[in-house]
Amino acid sequence: MPRTQKNAADSTLPVPTASDDTSDAGKSRYAAPALDKGLDILELLSKSEQMLTLNQISKQLGRSVNEIFRMVVTLEQRGYLIADNDQYRLSLKLFELAHHHQPIRSLVSTALPHMRELANRTMQSTHLTVYEAGRVIVVAQVDSPERWAFGLKVGALVSLTDTASGHVLLSFCDEAERGRMLAAHVRMDGEQDIDHAQLLRQIAETQERGYSRMDSRQIRGVVNLSYPVLGANNRMLAALNVPYIERIDKKVNPSLDESQDIVREISARLSKLMGSSSFGT
Repeated sequence: MPRTQKNAADSTLPVPTASDDTSDAGKSRYAAPALDKGLDILELLSKSEQMLTLNQISKQLGRSVNEIFRMVVTLEQRGYLIADNDQYRLSLKLFELAHHHQPIRSLVSTALPHMRELANRTMQSTHLTVYEAGRVIVVAQVDSPERWAFGLKVGALVSLTDTASGHVLLSFCDEAERGRMLAAHVRMDGEQDIDHAQLLRQIAETQERGYSRMDSRQIRGVVNLSYPVLGANNRMLAALNVPYIERIDKKVNPSLDESQDIVREISARLSKLMGSSSFGT
């Protein structure tokens, strides 16, 4: 029998024992069906490479639409899901929670030690970006060990269409997802106009090369290097970036080409750590 304890109102509440927790009867007794439904939805969407409709979610979970409708609406209202034309995908809310909860291994906590190595080897600043709601957001950043540094702050938003990281994020996803990303594109302050056909050519070139290397369209003298970080099923997770600035005094730092090789190495290593099978064993 479960033990009991008094609450503030002097009523008794069951306290599960170890045997209750591990037995089938105990699991059934303390089950939370609504929570199970919500977690099932989150886990399903975390594994899906495409947005899913309510009908698709219900079929894949083996539940009726009526069973999950209110749960999906609640998850959207709480910011865990993003809806677009009656289709749903995960937002970055879980990522944000994982980032704030240090014991949980997240993309950022995995990447940061390697980003520090990257900064020290290239003598350049580096940042990690992900796609979110039509823009690109910086989720991690490490300054150059030099006396001065050029970098982007964590939380900064940049354009999807005229940045190296945006081109990489667009290049390493399927055509349907790319279309949704471009349809949701939010223009940033100072963003330059770009011809759609030209953008598609640049995306195709980035995809073929496997990276983006381009002069910054925001800051003169900066060359942006960007490589993909892939996860399980080679799904696009993030872009690893170095805004390269060249020293012109007597001190010799790694060249642009040398720095690019280091970014390539670190991004491949991160992808492997995140579950990608694209980079061998």
